[in-house]
Amino acid sequence: MPHQTFRFIDLFAGAGGLSEGFSRAGFLPVAHVEMDADACETIRTRQAWFYLKSKGREQVYSDYLLNRISRAELYRNVPAHVSGSVIHAAISAGTLPGIFNRIDSLLNPGEKVDLIIGGPPCQTFSVAGRARKGSLAMEQDPRSHLYVQYADFLSRYQPKMFVFENVLGMLSFRQSRQIQLIRDTFSEAGYHMQVEQWNARDFGVLQSRERLVIIGWRKDLALGYPKLQRCGDHTFRVWDALRDLPELGPDDSSNGPYRKAPTPYLEWSGIRSRKELPVLTWHETRPQTTRDLGIYAKAIRIWNEEGRRLRYPDDLDESEITHANITGFVDRFKVVGKNERYSQTVVAHIHKDGHYYIHPRQCRSISVREAARLQSFPDNIYNLPLRLFSTSRIHQRSETRYCVGSS
Repeated sequence: MPHQTFRFIDLFAGAGGLSEGFSRAGFLPVAHVEMDADACETIRTRQAWFYLKSKGREQVYSDYLLNRISRAELYRNVPAHVSGSVIHAAISAGTLPGIFNRIDSLLNPGEKVDLIIGGPPCQTFSVAGRARKGSLAMEQDPRSHLYVQYADFLSRYQPKMFVFENVLGMLSFRQSRQIQLIRDTFSEAGYHMQVEQWNARDFGVLQSRERLVIIGWRKDLALGYPKLQRCGDHTFRVWDALRDLPELGPDDSSNGPYRKAPTPYLEWSGIRSRKELPVLTWHETRPQTTRDLGIYAKAIRIWNEEGRRLRYPDDLDESEITHANITGFVDRFKVVGKNERYSQTVVAHIHKDGHYYIHPRQCRSISVREAARLQSFPDNIYNLPLRLFSTSRIHQRSETRYCVGSS
C-alpha cells in the first residue's frame, strides 16, 4: 500500500510538530487530539493549508495571512472533515468514550488507522521538573500515567505501528522503571516496542534537541524499528536560518512580503521556498527592560569577541545582579551562536523571558518566527492563539512562543 494512503491519529498533538512531519511525508491525518485551545487552532489552520495546497488554492491561505480574509472565511474554504479532525479535549479515562466516538465518526466505512503518533506532556518526566517539585510529586502527577490511555487507543484502533516521543528524563523516571512499565502496558495491548535516543541536530535541524523515540509494531506483523538516515554532515550554520529576516529591535515586528531571498538552508530544509507563499508572519519580538538590554549587549559582545558565554554574576555590574541564586544557571543569559552548527534547545520557558535566546547581532531576544525556524517549522505555519484576541500584544507573543517551545 503506498504511503500516501497511510492514516494516522496524533495524540497530545501540541502545536502539531509530529503531525507536520507525517503530513509533509504524505500521510493522512484522521484526528489530532489536544487539550490546549490555542494549539488546536494552530493545527486547524495548518490542516486548512494542506488541503488548499492539495487543490492548488494556496492563494486563499495567502489572503488569510495578509488579512484579506478572516479566519472564518478561511475555514469556509475547506471541508468540514478537515477542520473537524482537530479534537479539543484532554485525554483521560473519563474522556476516552467521547474522543473515540469523534474519531469513529471521522473514519469512512472500511477505513483503518495505520499509525498512532504522539507523546504525553513531558513536564512530569523532565529532570528539571523533578528538581523543582520533587520526584514524588511528579510520580503522583496524573500526566505521568497518560501512557495507559495511549495504550487504550492502541487497543481500540489496532494500528500497524505507533510512535511515542518524549524527553530523556523518562529513562530515569520512577527509579528507571518507567520504560518497563510502558513496555509491559503496550505489550498487553498487543505491541512490541523499541526505545532509541535521537538528536534533531543529526537530521538537518539547526538545534540540539534530544528525544526518546519509542516505535512499536503489532505483534502479528513482521515489522521493526526503521533504519533512520542521519544527515548531520552538512555545512550549514545557525545564521543560515536567520539571516534573510528583517532586523528588529525589542517590542518590534516586521511582517508581510519578504525583503530577501531564502538562504540555501531554508530551501534545502523546506522551511522557506521561492515557490511558496511570499508572506512572513510572526517575526515579532517581546519588550525588554533597559537593564536586560544592557546585559544582552554584554553577552553579545563577549560571545562575538571572546568566544565565550557571559558568566552570571561575574561579568555583570552590581546593579545588574537581580537573582538570588548566583551559583546555579551561570549561563542564564545566552546568545544563539550564529556560526554554530546548531543552537541550544528551544524550550517552553522561552515564553517567560528571552534571556536564554539572545539574537547573535541585534540587541534583543529572538522573534517568534526565529524560534520556530530553529525548531524547523516552515514559515507558512501560522500560530494563532484564539484566546488572545482580546488581550495584549505582549501576552499574545508570549503564548505563541509557548506553543513553539512546547511543540
